[in-house]
Amino acid sequence: MNHESSLQYPLGDTVPAPTQTLEVAPGIKWLRMALPFALDHINLWLIRDQLADASGQMRQGWTIVDCCVKSPQSQAQWEEVFANELDGLPVLRVIVTHMHPDHIGMAGWLCERWQAPLCISATDFNVARVAMLDQDGFGGESSAQFYRLHGSTDEEFLKHVQSRRSYYGSLVHELPITFHRLMDGDRLVIGGQHWQCIAGYGHAPEHIALYCASLNVLISGDMVLPRISANVSVHSSEPEANPLELFMRSLNRYFALPPDCLVLPSHGKPFAGLHIRTQQLLNHHQARLNDIIEAAQTKALSAFDILPLLFQRKLDTHQTTFAMGEALAHLHYLWFSKALERKLDANGVFRFQKSRQ
Repeated sequence: MNHESSLQYPLGDTVPAPTQTLEVAPGIKWLRMALPFALDHINLWLIRDQLADASGQMRQGWTIVDCCVKSPQSQAQWEEVFANELDGLPVLRVIVTHMHPDHIGMAGWLCERWQAPLCISATDFNVARVAMLDQDGFGGESSAQFYRLHGSTDEEFLKHVQSRRSYYGSLVHELPITFHRLMDGDRLVIGGQHWQCIAGYGHAPEHIALYCASLNVLISGDMVLPRISANVSVHSSEPEANPLELFMRSLNRYFALPPDCLVLPSHGKPFAGLHIRTQQLLNHHQARLNDIIEAAQTKALSAFDILPLLFQRKLDTHQTTFAMGEALAHLHYLWFSKALERKLDANGVFRFQKSRQ
């Protein structure tokens, strides 16, 4: 999956020190914060900006893109950034690419702290609010039952899932009651530069990436990452979704951007080689689909059965949650395209086998 030799890294192996920033393009600073997961960091972006206040006066300051998870450590890091990295200027607005906790977690606190508006797609804003109120919140008994339905018999894993009640809300501050809607094709003016909103689907409900033609910079969020592919999962709340088709269709849209643009991803290092990396991601998923078709030629397989096929490394209980969702995303892609058929076996487990059509 890692074909980094085909990509170019303008900053080499340089990354920002904790609570410090690096300028990666005129008026754009790179901030990196730690995450309490196997994926141990997130990249956040500060863009020099100016906005008119209610009286029409222009205010100088910064736009923040993405926020990190809710935690005392994140809050303390942000306070250091405010003190040392913003040139004494305020935060004017907060843009969130999508509703996953590492991106939206501190958004409510940042908006309240600076009296700044939240800018996000309507779909992700509303799914985030529902997830905050849902006690199962990407865990709990409903999710455990869903994984049983798809072949999981690992009791340690199922107990882990059952224990994750209100999991989403534990990582996300209460959100503002209002927001500014971002939609595909919208053009934002940030610091005098025009940024195009590009919607993407499959990884999140309505992910918004941002492209600035005058700077030739893409803030890709999780859609295009240099080392890994974003997780694409089927969840218990939408049990018959086909997110991988949406994700791959969304990836194809990036071929319309210049191949030499600077990509600012949410994880990993800024890179050039957008078209190369996009094709690598498409090839990766197609290869996994081919592997599944071959394995399903003679045996009916559950999502749990194909985990070793998709993931060669040992998975902990937290990673298995994502892996099950990803396995189902690939199976559903093939099921919806009629390459596989799905049946419920005598034990109440969904299994997929090569279609007889």
